[in-house]
Amino acid sequence: MAITVQEINRFQESQKIQGTGTIHHYLSDTNFQHLKNKFSSPRTFKKGSFLYMEGDHADQLYYIYSGKVKLKRTMEDGKEITMALKQKGDLLGEFGFSEEVHNASSEIIEDCKVAFIHKKEVEALLQNIGMFAVEYMNWLSMTNRQNETKIRDLLLYGKSGALASTLIRMSNTYGIVDTDGIRLKIKLTNTEIGEFIGLTRESVNRTLNSWKNEGILSMDNGVIIIKNLCELKKICGCPSTCPLEICRL
Repeated sequence: MAITVQEINRFQESQKIQGTGTIHHYLSDTNFQHLKNKFSSPRTFKKGSFLYMEGDHADQLYYIYSGKVKLKRTMEDGKEITMALKQKGDLLGEFGFSEEVHNASSEIIEDCKVAFIHKKEVEALLQNIGMFAVEYMNWLSMTNRQNETKIRDLLLYGKSGALASTLIRMSNTYGIVDTDGIRLKIKLTNTEIGEFIGLTRESVNRTLNSWKNEGILSMDNGVIIIKNLCELKKICGCPSTCPLEICRL
């Protein structure tokens, strides 16, 4: 297992701060309560349903109390691209305040409890509470950096580098260190992994098999175990200095 002590410590830190990157991590308790006071009562959504569809009017934001949501876009050729996986503590939607439509669909992939907040309510908080506005903008800047680094990895290091980057992000978000390596607590098919970066199932399968032969990773009943994190980082030119809240799925 080619994982350094520093990397083990980093993952142990990641486990301690699983809320890193969520809106509550950036808002003080007082300001988060201001936001929470505007939430609707949580509603339950079943796996396979949608919070909203691409092209729908975007006048609300959505806060996840439990479960998982996949944000995906359908390209002109019919191919689906996964933009992000959202989970407990995440706020999602279109964050601008002009008339907008949703640029992605939000599919429930694990039964969810979700609260709604009208964007006009958020706009009022931004106008009336100075520190709320500062903290909210810091969080919004972080989400933009997440998206920028994903695009950077795809443009600079190609599909193989983007796949390596995706696995590293998955490990930061869902990884636990055990005697075999970094075990990903989330189980995705090769098709689902490929949807993050526009790769076919066959391409993902070939690359993962190649990395298994090289000892970079292994599989355990469909769960990926990263055995050589350093080599994955070389493939995508990972600087190893990104904050944990940026290097996440």
